Amino acid sequence: MPAALPISRAAAAALVALAAACASPPPPAPVAAPACVPVEKPACPAPEPPPVVVVPPPPAPPEVEYRGRLQPAAWADLPDWGRDPLAEAFTAFTRGCPVLEAEPHWKAACAAAAAMPAGARDADRLAFFESHFEPHQVVNADETVTGTVTGYYEPLLHGSRTKSRKYRYPIYGVPQDLLVVDLASVYPDLKHKRLRGRIEGGRLVPYLARGDIEGPGEPLKGLELAWVDDPVELFFLHIQGSGQVLLDTGERLRVGYAEQNGHPFRSLARLLIQKRELPAERTNLQGIKDWARKHPGRVPLYLNANPSYVFFKPLEGELPGPIGTLGVPLTGERSIAVDPRVIPLGVPVFLATTWPGSSRPLNRLMVAQDTGGAINGGVRADFYWGFGDAAGQLAGRMKQSGRMWVLLPKGYAPPARLGAGSPS
Repeated sequence: MPAALPISRAAAAALVALAAACASPPPPAPVAAPACVPVEKPACPAPEPPPVVVVPPPPAPPEVEYRGRLQPAAWADLPDWGRDPLAEAFTAFTRGCPVLEAEPHWKAACAAAAAMPAGARDADRLAFFESHFEPHQVVNADETVTGTVTGYYEPLLHGSRTKSRKYRYPIYGVPQDLLVVDLASVYPDLKHKRLRGRIEGGRLVPYLARGDIEGPGEPLKGLELAWVDDPVELFFLHIQGSGQVLLDTGERLRVGYAEQNGHPFRSLARLLIQKRELPAERTNLQGIKDWARKHPGRVPLYLNANPSYVFFKPLEGELPGPIGTLGVPLTGERSIAVDPRVIPLGVPVFLATTWPGSSRPLNRLMVAQDTGGAINGGVRADFYWGFGDAAGQLAGRMKQSGRMWVLLPKGYAPPARLGAGSPS
């Protein structure tokens, strides 16, 4: 037999002790002592229990905020329906058909629009809308049917491709480190919800706010599309979402919304009212610009109170208007920005409101082709007035009450409750 492997004295003692503990001991030998002290038998080591694996329940999806509904209506409910010339509204609608036709319920209406002859009369366009659509009144979450209608426009700025003492305020393109997370990939109900931020130390953190971006560190240096001469005009370019820059070379550069830094929009007008810088009746576009020119030293502080920041992209080619969220050019006085969680993009919308700063009726057919950070809720619209100073004067004065009716294809029933996850 092979020789046994040597073990240490201590190991041998341990093995003996373990064997003694686990085996029944022999009867004790008699002793002369008057009493014996019993020795307890050590217990054998119990096996370790299996680990308990706790599986956490899946996170509950965030609650979808109810924003309103679309209620069936009659054509007679629309004020002045049939009196509004429809040529421009019809053209605006057909521009969106390449996008709408992806949905089966839009194919018939778009095919009929494409077949409309170029010399069609307004009566033919009226018949087109009445034969292919059904009106639905927009009802707010609180069951009211009126809301706010504001205005926006495409401004003209003055700038240069080169930074100088005159042109020193940059229009930035999209930063490469801006991360956009589409929450619909995790929660399909959150179709229109996105998170924006950047990676820092392996964590997703909020992106830079306006004050950081425009600070002395110039964290986005190298991403400038152009430089302009007026920080207030640039601020309003961010609010409008698109604009044109007349360059010092005589060229025109058209820029459009590309992305946003993810921070909430804070109203400059509301802040100026709170700080008693301006009375409420003067916090329109013209009033704020006048205040800024009189108080240039206070401008950066007030502008940076709005942490939201917009990044732009150049728009190439000859376009009839800036590109809206739908992806097609906007039409002056016929396109509106809406909340797409209530009103689907691309649909005709009959708007009943009043002209800026007056009680004169403004009832006309529009097309929902854009969105905006401040456009939230059912009866809430931003009226696109077009390009230039005249359009800016109207947009700056517009804050009216209004009602809205959405024209949906015949046979299409909208969801009963509309909110963050509503289909478009």
